[in-house]
Amino acid sequence: MPHKTIAFIGAGNMAFAIISGLIRSGYPAQKIIANNKNNLQRRADFAKLGVMVGLSNRQAVEQADVVVLAVKPQMIAEVCSDFSQLDFSQKWVISIAAGISIARLESLLPTAKIIIRTMPNTPALIGEGMTGIFAKKGLDQTACQFVEQLFSAVGRYYWLDEEAKINQIIALTGSSPAYFFYFMEAMQQAAIKIGISEADARLLVQSVALGTAKMVAVNKEHSFTTLRENVTSKGGTTAKAIAVFEQYKLTEMVEQAMQAAILRAEEMEVSL
Repeated sequence: MPHKTIAFIGAGNMAFAIISGLIRSGYPAQKIIANNKNNLQRRADFAKLGVMVGLSNRQAVEQADVVVLAVKPQMIAEVCSDFSQLDFSQKWVISIAAGISIARLESLLPTAKIIIRTMPNTPALIGEGMTGIFAKKGLDQTACQFVEQLFSAVGRYYWLDEEAKINQIIALTGSSPAYFFYFMEAMQQAAIKIGISEADARLLVQSVALGTAKMVAVNKEHSFTTLRENVTSKGGTTAKAIAVFEQYKLTEMVEQAMQAAILRAEEMEVSL
């Protein structure tokens, strides 16, 4: 990866994950700027990594070749106003903000020629992220390759052929770690009710979740359905449990939940 100077504007957990991954992969810390003026502890964490901290948004952008917008969506307009008058014609802009379209970013940063939208997820914190990426057709291939390498440092990436699909990726990968945590939480609570301690229930549930995920990863030739059926003996205990999920229409519930996430992402694009 070419060692361009990267400024992270809004350096929260996701930015910390990406920066940590970059440094682990050999990217020079002195070529990274992290700006999080409201979180002193996070700023200290970045300083320990050896990245530049303490600059204003404008100063960070002035020095950067690549600007990563990592602030909350509702703060994008205010934050961009700090440096909207700067010349972005030679800078690359990467956004990880949900609900902020490229058209909206172009209006906020009128001189920017290269803007790429991305949607990473929280497993990036442990190097197991999945990031959806969208860019307009005809974009500089060097910029595309840079973004691929950037997110490869914290997991995997997936290119989208339409910007609207960013909202689908939000529901499928961006929000979904919470779905799995919710299911694991429900299993732990059920275990506690039948007499297993909270600590033991957590250990058992997380062990099963990790093992199951690994089984999926090493059995790529088998569908999820096949893997499930392999555990589900006819008339057995698992079959009885699955029957309850089917009774309460788990599949429909998951679909409705994902559609709700997509709808909310679309609403944010209109309101922000």
